[in-house]
Amino acid sequence: MMRFISHILVNAFLLWIVAQLVPGIHFDGSIGALLILGLIFGIVNAVIKPILLLLTLPLTIMTLGLFALVINALMLLLTSALSASYSVDGFFPALLGSIVISILSTVLNWVMRN
Repeated sequence: MMRFISHILVNAFLLWIVAQLVPGIHFDGSIGALLILGLIFGIVNAVIKPILLLLTLPLTIMTLGLFALVINALMLLLTSALSASYSVDGFFPALLGSIVISILSTVLNWVMRN
Protein backbone atom coordinates (compact mmCIF):
# COMPACT_ATOMS: atom_id res chain seq x y z
CA MET A 1 0.00 0.00 0.00
CA MET A 2 2.87 2.39 0.77
CA ARG A 3 4.36 1.73 -2.66
CA PHE A 4 1.04 2.62 -4.33
CA ILE A 5 0.77 5.86 -2.36
CA SER A 6 4.39 6.76 -3.10
CA HIS A 7 3.77 6.26 -6.84
CA ILE A 8 0.77 8.60 -6.69
CA LEU A 9 2.81 11.21 -4.82
CA VAL A 10 5.73 10.95 -7.25
CA ASN A 11 3.39 11.19 -10.27
CA ALA A 12 1.66 14.22 -8.77
CA PHE A 13 5.00 15.88 -8.04
CA LEU A 14 6.32 15.19 -11.55
CA LEU A 15 3.17 16.54 -13.20
CA TRP A 16 3.37 19.68 -11.07
CA ILE A 17 7.07 20.19 -11.92
CA VAL A 18 6.31 19.76 -15.64
CA ALA A 19 3.52 22.33 -15.39
CA GLN A 20 6.02 24.77 -13.86
CA LEU A 21 8.79 24.13 -16.40
CA VAL A 22 7.14 23.48 -19.77
CA PRO A 23 5.32 26.29 -21.57
CA GLY A 24 1.99 25.06 -22.83
CA ILE A 25 1.27 22.81 -19.85
CA HIS A 26 -0.88 24.33 -17.12
CA PHE A 27 -2.13 23.20 -13.71
CA ASP A 28 -4.70 25.27 -11.87
CA GLY A 29 -6.01 23.29 -8.96
CA SER A 30 -5.51 22.33 -5.35
CA ILE A 31 -3.26 19.73 -3.79
CA GLY A 32 -6.21 17.33 -3.72
CA ALA A 33 -6.71 17.82 -7.45
CA LEU A 34 -3.00 17.22 -7.94
CA LEU A 35 -3.20 13.91 -6.06
CA ILE A 36 -6.18 12.84 -8.17
CA LEU A 37 -4.21 13.83 -11.25
CA GLY A 38 -1.32 11.65 -10.08
CA LEU A 39 -3.76 8.75 -9.68
CA ILE A 40 -5.22 9.31 -13.16
CA PHE A 41 -1.73 9.48 -14.69
CA GLY A 42 -0.74 6.27 -12.93
CA ILE A 43 -3.85 4.43 -14.12
CA VAL A 44 -3.40 5.64 -17.70
CA ASN A 45 0.24 4.54 -17.68
CA ALA A 46 -0.55 1.18 -16.09
CA VAL A 47 -3.52 0.22 -18.27
CA ILE A 48 -3.45 1.98 -21.63
CA LYS A 49 0.27 2.55 -22.21
CA PRO A 50 1.27 -1.17 -22.32
CA ILE A 51 -1.49 -1.88 -24.84
CA LEU A 52 -0.35 0.97 -27.10
CA LEU A 53 3.29 -0.06 -26.77
CA LEU A 54 2.41 -3.59 -27.82
CA LEU A 55 0.30 -2.44 -30.77
CA THR A 56 3.00 -0.06 -31.99
CA LEU A 57 5.95 -2.38 -31.36
CA PRO A 58 6.97 -2.66 -35.05
CA LEU A 59 6.99 1.14 -35.40
CA THR A 60 8.92 1.49 -32.15
CA ILE A 61 11.52 -1.00 -33.36
CA MET A 62 11.84 0.75 -36.74
CA THR A 63 12.42 4.10 -35.02
CA LEU A 64 14.90 2.57 -32.56
CA GLY A 65 12.60 3.31 -29.61
CA LEU A 66 11.90 6.94 -30.39
CA PHE A 67 8.22 6.24 -31.04
CA ALA A 68 7.92 5.44 -27.33
CA LEU A 69 8.30 9.19 -26.75
CA VAL A 70 5.22 9.75 -28.90
CA ILE A 71 3.31 7.19 -26.81
CA ASN A 72 4.40 8.99 -23.63
CA ALA A 73 3.20 12.30 -25.07
CA LEU A 74 -0.15 10.72 -25.94
CA MET A 75 -0.47 9.45 -22.36
CA LEU A 76 0.12 12.97 -21.08
CA LEU A 77 -2.49 14.34 -23.49
CA LEU A 78 -4.97 11.67 -22.38
CA THR A 79 -4.33 12.52 -18.74
CA SER A 80 -5.01 16.19 -19.44
CA ALA A 81 -8.22 15.26 -21.28
CA LEU A 82 -9.42 13.30 -18.25
CA SER A 83 -8.63 16.09 -15.78
CA ALA A 84 -10.27 19.47 -15.51
CA SER A 85 -7.36 21.08 -13.65
CA TYR A 86 -4.53 20.05 -16.01
CA SER A 87 -4.26 21.21 -19.58
CA VAL A 88 -1.77 20.62 -22.37
CA ASP A 89 -1.93 23.03 -25.32
CA GLY A 90 -0.84 20.58 -28.00
CA PHE A 91 1.36 17.72 -29.06
CA PHE A 92 4.74 19.46 -28.85
CA PRO A 93 4.29 20.68 -25.25
CA ALA A 94 3.13 17.14 -24.42
CA LEU A 95 6.23 15.70 -26.10
CA LEU A 96 8.54 18.04 -24.20
CA GLY A 97 6.63 17.34 -20.99
CA SER A 98 6.92 13.60 -21.48
CA ILE A 99 10.67 13.91 -21.99
CA VAL A 100 10.99 15.95 -18.77
CA ILE A 101 8.83 13.40 -16.90
CA SER A 102 10.96 10.53 -18.21
CA ILE A 103 14.21 12.19 -17.13
CA LEU A 104 12.93 13.23 -13.71
CA SER A 105 11.30 9.85 -13.13
CA THR A 106 14.56 8.09 -13.89
CA VAL A 107 16.45 10.34 -11.50
CA LEU A 108 13.85 9.93 -8.73
CA ASN A 109 13.78 6.14 -9.14
CA TRP A 110 17.55 6.06 -8.90
CA VAL A 111 17.57 8.25 -5.78
CA MET A 112 14.78 6.29 -4.07
CA ARG A 113 16.55 2.96 -4.61
CA ASN A 114 19.85 4.16 -3.16
